Amino acid sequence: MQKMEAHYFHYNEDFQLESGDQLKGFTLKYCTFGKPNHDFSNVVWVCHALTGNAEVTDWWAGLFGDGSLFNPDEHFVICANVLGSCYGSTGPLSINPDTGEPYFHAFPQLTIRDIVNALDLLRESLGITHIQTLIGGSLGGQQAIEWALKRPRLMENLILAATNAVHSPWGVAFNETQRLALEADPTWLENNEKAGQNGLKAARAIAMLSYRNYNTYDVTQQEGTNENIDEFRASSYQRYQGEKLLSRFNAYSYWSLSKAMDSHNVARGRGSLQDALQNIEAYTHVIGVTTDILFPVSEQRFIARYVPNVTYEEINSTYGHDGFLVETEKIASAIKAFFRHKDKKKLVYDQGC
Repeated sequence: MQKMEAHYFHYNEDFQLESGDQLKGFTLKYCTFGKPNHDFSNVVWVCHALTGNAEVTDWWAGLFGDGSLFNPDEHFVICANVLGSCYGSTGPLSINPDTGEPYFHAFPQLTIRDIVNALDLLRESLGITHIQTLIGGSLGGQQAIEWALKRPRLMENLILAATNAVHSPWGVAFNETQRLALEADPTWLENNEKAGQNGLKAARAIAMLSYRNYNTYDVTQQEGTNENIDEFRASSYQRYQGEKLLSRFNAYSYWSLSKAMDSHNVARGRGSLQDALQNIEAYTHVIGVTTDILFPVSEQRFIARYVPNVTYEEINSTYGHDGFLVETEKIASAIKAFFRHKDKKKLVYDQGC
């Protein structure tokens, strides 16, 4: 598989945040494969989820990569690690220019809008004037829908998977519960790269319950015997997931990005949710996962009800919210159907004119 190329964008001016705070410049790490056409008609921009990174072929393989729906022979694919994360972009462990030390807890609050504003500055620096397809799921979908409202004529196609127009009280409650786990770790208040590690493991175990569902665990973590009284498979699985995240993420970024997710509301400053969604001009395809309890399909149906040029599809999966990452064949099939429908609709319109 073709390796994505890593690049860095350095913004050296003050960057105003929605909170009223600011960053004195920032860095975004971004990865690309393929080459852009002269008119950018093959640009596919991917927005990643909470603990994702810029190397989309690592976590959305089957949808992106050699021989996949989005491949380097046909497309110029770009994915940037978001502000607040820990994979090369400015985040809580970056150096605070005011102190010469890492930000740690002093890192300012971010919103989805702040993240999108930074992505748009990267886009401008690259001279990209057209995005053929903007795609994201979960927190990535929140970025994509916000960006489609900020620059309604920038992207031709918008693909939103397992996401919403406003983060629900249910979603905020899940995130706050995870942050309570971080706060319960006695090391959390320390200015230390390893602060909150046990809290992060517990937070991730909590999150897994929202990423999957009852049936997922019933299928994958069922005991092979009736004799156990301890050391259950589900217990080991929860601990494993906590350790797995700990090996690649930090508690500060988890806190920061979960807060950003909570901030998501496309109606802020735009009237109602319905009014805001009606301003999306891109051809939009919304994908829901039937077993998703974190971003239930009612949220995707709501988006599809008010976006003007939209198609909607639900996929079946035993994996709950994580289905948008796991079920790549079904997601690819849904996207192909969207493109066929859109092209057919456009052909009929052109012939009518």
